[in-house]
Amino acid sequence: MKKENIALKAEKQRKKHAEFAKTLPDSPGVYLMHDENAEILYIGKAGSLKKRVTSYFLESADIGPWKQGMLPLVTIIETIDCETEWEALLLESRLIKDHRPKYNTLQLDGKTYPYLVVTKKDDYPGVFVTRNPADEQFQGAKLFGPFTSVGALHQAIHMLQTVFKYRTCHLDIKHDDASNVFFRPCLLHAVGRCSAPCANRVSQESYGKTIDQFLRFLTSKRSVMLRELQCSMDEAAKNKKYEEAAVFRDQIIALEKLDDRSSAEVIWQSEVTVFAKDPSVGMNALQKALGANEQLRCIEAFDIAHLQGGETVAAKVSFMDGRPYKEGYRRFKIKTARNDDYMSMREVISRRYRDAGKGLELYPNLIVIDGGKGQLSSAMEAFEQFEVQPPLVISIAKKEEQLYTVGASESIRLGRNNEGLKLVQAIRDEAHRFAQHYHHYLRNKKVLGDGLD
Repeated sequence: MKKENIALKAEKQRKKHAEFAKTLPDSPGVYLMHDENAEILYIGKAGSLKKRVTSYFLESADIGPWKQGMLPLVTIIETIDCETEWEALLLESRLIKDHRPKYNTLQLDGKTYPYLVVTKKDDYPGVFVTRNPADEQFQGAKLFGPFTSVGALHQAIHMLQTVFKYRTCHLDIKHDDASNVFFRPCLLHAVGRCSAPCANRVSQESYGKTIDQFLRFLTSKRSVMLRELQCSMDEAAKNKKYEEAAVFRDQIIALEKLDDRSSAEVIWQSEVTVFAKDPSVGMNALQKALGANEQLRCIEAFDIAHLQGGETVAAKVSFMDGRPYKEGYRRFKIKTARNDDYMSMREVISRRYRDAGKGLELYPNLIVIDGGKGQLSSAMEAFEQFEVQPPLVISIAKKEEQLYTVGASESIRLGRNNEGLKLVQAIRDEAHRFAQHYHHYLRNKKVLGDGLD
């Protein structure tokens, strides 16, 4: 009888919370679950408070055994509205750090959750994600976290980089290094995400001010930051410092658009998580395996797909620092060949890099071709048209999972647990998924060439 009363009480509590969840706004925020003594049990973030909190109290809810054990203890649910998902993410982290709720701590016991790090000892501070904040390279750095979602953290850093244009590389950049003027900045500068201190494209003073703005943003609301930027822009314009005012204007516009969603990106392919741990492990292992002299930051990969045995399409994916860089994704309708993978690969490589061969675009650090020696040779034939030395180009053969490099008589065989091989496989698989997704999209829409390059 006692067990029946307990079950009845739990069901009554569930229905009460479910009704409360329906009253919550369909907007970003943070929710706090309290027990009968007002102690905080759990803190979470949500893009939609209504949907997220409701999901806990559905009869069919599947939230895992440890959360399931927590729910009967919840008597009060408190919510805090936020202007954006990014603010919710940051607020969640601060509250978890301050209160150390029991059920969040259970999540963090593995000590593998990520932190956002802003280095301070560098001439040009960098912004990084790490699972080991005690690492020597981060001594004296500004730490934010722990965060419960590494994917959300990477996405936030990616989006905020469009505003503050901080560097995310591990280069040792000195402001008094005269050779900086000869350094070629990476792709992130070309797409407007980094101010390129590595190539003296920004002064140390100006870069430092931007980092200070970024740190203030992490500890305040977006609306506060917007007001500060507006005042700074007005002051600069009043003093006829129009270039400086333009920088503030661009930051304001970028901040206002932080929550915009690209419908085109939604249509195509969702991002994948390459590693559960820091992807730099895979990047370093791959660089060592290939004997590369420069850091492998930007990687592009290609895959060919046949559409119902007739039309042939190709896809290119771009990875930056081991993570999908969706702005660099691209799809092609092959024009010169049908069901000929070699000719198709020559065409897509030529079309993608013809401007780079003219010096009008940047090459990535590494190009990955899906296939064996034949596909690799076809790709290199395309580069010969440009009469320039291409970047590092490799191919990965299916089944054998061997890496082929230009001019080498033997393939590179890496152990199946090698993090460098795992990275190449993940990038190859993403290129394949993107090509197949495009294939199915065209088939379902029965449209060939809609929005194609």
